[in-house]
Amino acid sequence: MRTVFLPFSTPALGDEEINEVVDSLRSGWITTGPKVKRFEDAFKAYVGSPFAVPLSSATAGLHLTLQALKIKDGDEIITTPMTFASTVSMIILAGATPVLADIEQGTLNIDVAKVAEKITPRTKAVIPVHFAGQSCDMDPLFDIARQHGLTIIEDAAHAVGTEYKGRKIGSLDSISIFSFHPNKNITTGEGGMVCTSDESLAEEVSLLKFHGMSREAWKRFASSGTPNYDIMMPGYKYNMMDIQAAIGIHQLPRLDGFIERRREIAEQYNLAFADIPELALPGYAQYPQRHAWHLYTPLIRIEKLSIDRDHFMAELKARNIGSGLHYKAIHHHTWYRDNMPVSDAELPNASYASERILSLPLFPAMTDTDVGDVVAAVADLITTFRR
Repeated sequence: MRTVFLPFSTPALGDEEINEVVDSLRSGWITTGPKVKRFEDAFKAYVGSPFAVPLSSATAGLHLTLQALKIKDGDEIITTPMTFASTVSMIILAGATPVLADIEQGTLNIDVAKVAEKITPRTKAVIPVHFAGQSCDMDPLFDIARQHGLTIIEDAAHAVGTEYKGRKIGSLDSISIFSFHPNKNITTGEGGMVCTSDESLAEEVSLLKFHGMSREAWKRFASSGTPNYDIMMPGYKYNMMDIQAAIGIHQLPRLDGFIERRREIAEQYNLAFADIPELALPGYAQYPQRHAWHLYTPLIRIEKLSIDRDHFMAELKARNIGSGLHYKAIHHHTWYRDNMPVSDAELPNASYASERILSLPLFPAMTDTDVGDVVAAVADLITTFRR
């Protein structure tokens, strides 16, 4: 058994990131400034998006996007139950009603056929989540959107570097919202980005993120700027800071290497676990894609074991192996169960996965020895608690 705890995830930060942050601190410019602009330009070039708006989080991006789209009381937005709560919470806080469509069994992405069944005259948008870094099947979603006049808002929190049919997520005919939380494929500590080809939407999100000030207001204290500014609309305080962007500037060029190492680890897991019937391994969609492997999420077939998923995770921890829970389905959380109840029978695939899913360690700095330790611990647990 391991003597040192292996976390579920840890960011891959090097001297370049550290030195860039120190440079920002020494410069005296630590809030929104030239490094945010530099990261914005690099990111939109990487994904192939005409416009990008850097923010304090992906949650902020969801909030501002829904406001910019004029989502209001009485509107409905279809999304997946297999996501972090912020996806659904922002719909509710915008005044709209979230409508949950079930997921596919293998990929755990939203089931396009179930989306079509949920559309009503009140439906305004669909928010697919690229679960674990694997793209949803976007073409049929775009077909549905065109047929019904809907907006597609991609929750791309897991999908930095993901591709769908040869195109990076962020370059499609939609709005894509990325996360740079420390456990994501690249990080800025906290942070997010809204990418779109809609210039007017990008401009409104940009205004809303910082008190409704004109887009270049950050320059007002620079030698090239003026202290005067104008408020174009009431706004929020969701801006990214230079000390965050300083990290992202050096994370982004390393992203493809990070993804390649993640893929190698996922393949080692797949090979090691292939003949264990107590595990259902992550499914892989058949359309052309590049999986970013943000997460590795097998399902524990608890019906074949004498312990449940939470006990399984506790036993992993006792063996110095960390794990994560991504995710307990939205309709299983207390607030949603009490205020917006949905039966398990209506969402059978999400309900099944919710009780069985866990995330095994997956991050670029893992060694093959680390992977072997995870495999050994999982195999030992299966053997110990097999019915």
